[in-house]
Amino acid sequence: MPTSAPPGNRFERRRAETRGALVRAARQILGETGDTSVSIQVIAERADVGFGSFYNHFDSKTELFEAAVRDALEEYGRTFDERLAGIDDPAELVATGFRLSARMAESHPELMQVLRRRGLGHIHSDNGLARRARRDVEVGMASGRFTAVDPIVALSALGGTLLSLVELRFARPDVDGDAAAVNLAEMVLRMLGVPPDDAHEVARRPLPDLA
Repeated sequence: MPTSAPPGNRFERRRAETRGALVRAARQILGETGDTSVSIQVIAERADVGFGSFYNHFDSKTELFEAAVRDALEEYGRTFDERLAGIDDPAELVATGFRLSARMAESHPELMQVLRRRGLGHIHSDNGLARRARRDVEVGMASGRFTAVDPIVALSALGGTLLSLVELRFARPDVDGDAAAVNLAEMVLRMLGVPPDDAHEVARRPLPDLA
């Protein structure tokens, strides 16, 4: 879960802990069922906080669930920052992102279920993986690695394909997730203008460890 600077006093620490517990409870609900119609009482009980504490942090369930989605997407983005550090090739960054996402369906199921159910509305947000993906696309275009197109359009194509891959991993567990991710990674690289032989090789480079 995302962390921030430690609050300066006991009251602020307790307040931050309560808010974090509510966000974690909302993330669990989104990951398990996606049912945002649950009562505030149920959320508070799962978070192990008092019912009245809810309104000290959020005006509505909608606000809480949006905070939970942002929290999950930021964790998703930070996971990629940690695993992809040192990779300079924009094409490899894109391909590795697809392949790691497929594996995270098993290693980080709650997070990826949140992405599966709520990710479409955040493809063009300024948090989580979206801003990182746009940065990598723009670097790839500036360097000539990718064909120069509208980055927003490219991000729409990448985000939609990634969400389709995540859906495939959960809806069809019988399908080889690694193989599907490699094939999709190669396809999106070719879509971005990477030559076929190059896209084939990049999509099969060794992956960083998710452990």
